Amino acid sequence: MQRHYGMDWLRIGAFALLILYHIGLVFVPWNFHVNRPTPIAWLTIPMQAVNAWRLPLLFVVSGYASRAIFVSDAHPRRFALQRTLRLLVPTLAAILVVIPPQPWVELSVKHGYPHGYLYFLANDYFRFAPLHGLMLPTWQHLWFVVYLWVYTLALAFALAVIPKPVQQRIASLSDRSLAGPLILLVPVLLLLANVAWIFPGAPETHALIDDGPVHRVYIGMFLFGFHLRNSIIVWQAIRRWWKTAAVVALGSYMIVAAIEFWTSGVGRLPIEIWALFCAARVFQSWGAIIALIGIADHWWNHDHRWRATLNEAIFPFYIVHQTLIVVVAGGLLAAGLHPAIEFAIILATTVAGCWAFYLGGRQFRWIRPLIGLRATRPHRPTSSRIGAVPPARVQI
Repeated sequence: MQRHYGMDWLRIGAFALLILYHIGLVFVPWNFHVNRPTPIAWLTIPMQAVNAWRLPLLFVVSGYASRAIFVSDAHPRRFALQRTLRLLVPTLAAILVVIPPQPWVELSVKHGYPHGYLYFLANDYFRFAPLHGLMLPTWQHLWFVVYLWVYTLALAFALAVIPKPVQQRIASLSDRSLAGPLILLVPVLLLLANVAWIFPGAPETHALIDDGPVHRVYIGMFLFGFHLRNSIIVWQAIRRWWKTAAVVALGSYMIVAAIEFWTSGVGRLPIEIWALFCAARVFQSWGAIIALIGIADHWWNHDHRWRATLNEAIFPFYIVHQTLIVVVAGGLLAAGLHPAIEFAIILATTVAGCWAFYLGGRQFRWIRPLIGLRATRPHRPTSSRIGAVPPARVQI
């Protein structure tokens, strides 16, 4: 199996976009850990361009990457152990060291918490109880990693107990269900069914045990990515239908943006408008995911000397980025700066801090596993063209 560089670039781009999105949350009226006193209402419209698909796409590319790891050592027990070490260990380390500044800033700016950070760390962070409605300690944005770990363990268990012939029949059924135009129709119907089931809506808790509505979506996206890695039929369907998917995504976003524009400031939408909004987001989400995979396959499937470094840096960046955003944004609240200057400062310090976290941590063997890296540094090919395959000839 050749490496699909386009999926690497899509994974890199998805996490880079996530950082920009989290910075944007500081400036919009939506609830975030820290918000500027005068939010920018119109910014919600471009934020809605990615809101519907950003998290599902992360689970798709994570499922795809998990299959790539699994095929190198197809023993479910070793696969589960390896993913536990790579996902759970850095998550626990981050909960202890990286995450604590986030709730301290949030409690300080939103609830008037009177104590300094060291006092908070020593007396309140490890209380294992809520403080002003915020459960402490917390995994904050690393809920994504926890969910990914749980899905991985469930998948490894299924691969261990389900006989190989049954697995093959399941894979064959998945291929038939997603072949041709069904790649657009079947997932959309399933997503619409989930929306109808929970309508008019259910909050994402990110608390794992009470997040059933989103588990049905995210584990499905994870399994789709896992299946995609080995399915020629699904790849053929994506290559045939991704342009249609892009049109669907853009058209659906126009509906979402129009509703967002015309109902800005409205507390509770009429039920009919809310139903249209939710349905449009489903079409936008799946259309964008298929379109982006198609774009990655068509235009991005080539290597570059920066790809391996950026691909390795994703997890350390993800671990530390939100803490940097929240701390810097919290520190700028009283400065009264122009929003463009605030954004530039937050973006520059976040990117610089992420690179410092990754480049500094990767130098030490004992730190590498704590920031999501392999204990030993991987071998890098000397030529960026080694292993590169033209998009039309790549084998999936």
